[in-house]
Amino acid sequence: MSIMDIPEVRSFILHWGEMGTEWGVNRSVAQMHALLYLSDRPLHAEEICEKLGLARSNVSNGLKELQSYQIVRRVHVEGDRRDHFTADIDLWDMLMKITAERKRREIDPTIQLLGELAESLEGRKDVPNHVRERIGRMHDFIGNLAGWYADVKRLPKSTLVALMKLGSKVARFLPGKADN
Repeated sequence: MSIMDIPEVRSFILHWGEMGTEWGVNRSVAQMHALLYLSDRPLHAEEICEKLGLARSNVSNGLKELQSYQIVRRVHVEGDRRDHFTADIDLWDMLMKITAERKRREIDPTIQLLGELAESLEGRKDVPNHVRERIGRMHDFIGNLAGWYADVKRLPKSTLVALMKLGSKVARFLPGKADN
């Protein structure tokens, strides 16, 4: 029995594809990730094509994308010359890898551009003050967010999981907390 014969598996793969589009990831790439995540063994590209009904070129490009996020890796299966692929199943590691790659692709270039814009606007009299101020604030805010991310990602996984489970209760440990 193939895992694709299980209705819940098909539902998960379809939903993961839909969620992928909400997160800015191609639907078929997200579906490939879902399939590999649920698979109990490495799959080769032709199997992925067959199970998901995707073109070979689409699967090749999708696998490259997933490998760039480091959430899917190529493995070799003894006795088979084809490349096989498997997904990271540690959810925390997957989250951290995706976050790091999204930061590299999206946040870092934004911080750089905002810094350049803020510098270019310094001392300009032909630009309204509120424009300089807002671009400067946005640069500071996103820079601080990136700094916070860098600090948090250095924490041990067990500490991060504990913080996540604490949720808003963590505010009890901060000075000036609001009582709920």
